[in-house]
Amino acid sequence: MSEENRLRDDITRFAKSLFDRGLTPGNSGNISARLSDGTLLVTPTGSSMGFLDPAHISHMAADMTHLGGDKPTKEVPLHSAFYDTRQTTGAVVHLHSTHAVALSMLPETAADNALPPLTPYGIMRLGKVQLLPFFLPGDPAMGQAVRGLAGKRSAVLLANHGPVVAGKDLEAAVFAMEELEETAKLALLTRGMNIRSLTQIQVHAVVDRFDVDWD
Repeated sequence: MSEENRLRDDITRFAKSLFDRGLTPGNSGNISARLSDGTLLVTPTGSSMGFLDPAHISHMAADMTHLGGDKPTKEVPLHSAFYDTRQTTGAVVHLHSTHAVALSMLPETAADNALPPLTPYGIMRLGKVQLLPFFLPGDPAMGQAVRGLAGKRSAVLLANHGPVVAGKDLEAAVFAMEELEETAKLALLTRGMNIRSLTQIQVHAVVDRFDVDWD
């Protein structure tokens, strides 16, 4: 099997797993992944993550010129911003997962670090998650906002919309996205409780041990 066909199958498989577990409902969410030649595979606009056809996944040039397949998601500028500003990016996942969206709507959620330090894995897989303002779906300004971070964040939370995570490859991006949603869920479940979050000493021990970008 060619690299491209294998990646098409992987995107379809991971997308269905996310859909089946209720992490992105209806025809929401999108995924992109980079091939070794620099071109990208991107889920089509209006498609459901649970019912993708590998043959219809969009094929895009590095400059986001449409090469083949169905028309890509309208969130292409959001994806391209991560590829352009973080050279290690091999895949980008954007969902409308319930707990992450809920967290984005709370006024006390910190813009510069939306996820509280509850577990080491949230820190290890995501670093700091930037909360971005509300944008209309498909607005190129979302991509501009990501570019404004200058590659310092691998994950952002779009207010009233959903999370976006970049990873070194498809598996890493999906696993980090799942960690983001679970940490948001923990934050909501324990809201108002007298919990023990990780201390700053513990946070920095994780950052140092696992070489996390925490600037």
